[in-house]
Amino acid sequence: MKLEQNEKPLLFSETSIPDIFFSEYLSQLPGDYLKIYLYMIFLSKYGKDIKLNDLSKKLNIPLKTINDGIKFLEENKLLLKKTTGYVIVDLQEATLHYLYTPNLTMSKEKVQQTAKNQSRAKAIEHINNMYFQGIMGPSWYNDIDLWFRKYNFDEQVMIALFDYCYNRSAMHKNYIQTVAEAWASNNVKTWNDLDKYYEQQENLNKIKKSIAKKLGKYNGLTQYEDAYIENWVQNFGYDMNIIEIALKRTTLKQNPTFEYINTVITDWHDRNLKTSAEVNAFIEQRKKQAKDTKELKSQVSKANYAQRQYDNLEFLYANNTEKESWNV
Repeated sequence: MKLEQNEKPLLFSETSIPDIFFSEYLSQLPGDYLKIYLYMIFLSKYGKDIKLNDLSKKLNIPLKTINDGIKFLEENKLLLKKTTGYVIVDLQEATLHYLYTPNLTMSKEKVQQTAKNQSRAKAIEHINNMYFQGIMGPSWYNDIDLWFRKYNFDEQVMIALFDYCYNRSAMHKNYIQTVAEAWASNNVKTWNDLDKYYEQQENLNKIKKSIAKKLGKYNGLTQYEDAYIENWVQNFGYDMNIIEIALKRTTLKQNPTFEYINTVITDWHDRNLKTSAEVNAFIEQRKKQAKDTKELKSQVSKANYAQRQYDNLEFLYANNTEKESWNV
């Protein structure tokens, strides 16, 4: 790709990147997409057309990754597609517009919640100092304020949310919001709620590991198998004692599946069986019913056999009577 020189020779020219990029966007870009973005910024200074094949060869990145990367940059508002090509978005201008677009409803809410906002401001500043080294990007403040209002977390839970994501090296907004959604869907609002949720999750993980071990799934469970177990534990309220009864019943099957186990457990739930004692009593009752039915069938079969024998004797007796009458 031929490049024209700018005002300075290429050797002495610089490509500037605003600090807002490092605080707002850098952590969210996969490595190859970052290379694409930086090189496109460099090329944009020279006003040259971007040929995707040339970009692929220059950066030693597959063409599909180039296409996926450009789509990602568009979706994250780092690139703007025009009819003639692409424009590098001015991040400083975009952030300024995002932060200061008038929103009278939000301003009114903030006025009404001054005391709460002061407490939240301290939590946000703690997050800034603890997880962003004091240089948190401006849009994060608005996002955190939005999460406070959307999920109704208290300050301790919001700090715990960032601590959770930070310890997993996942400090990007999509991941943080996904975790926040999961917590909110489990009615987490206070620190006590979160502590209870952690305890439930720890118990759930133990049950998953135990089931995987008992079924010989040493490579772990699939996403769908995880969902089955979560339904048994969280929605049905079943513990390992009940689930293990169902697992033992898989020995009766040649190739047992999770669908079979789920059918058994769902049937117990539909019958409103809540404890292992109730489940075992139900199984014993079914066994007794099966035994009684088998015995009844056996008795009916014997009775039918005896009746057939009797009918045969009657037939033979009738035949003998006829023969005697012929002989007369």
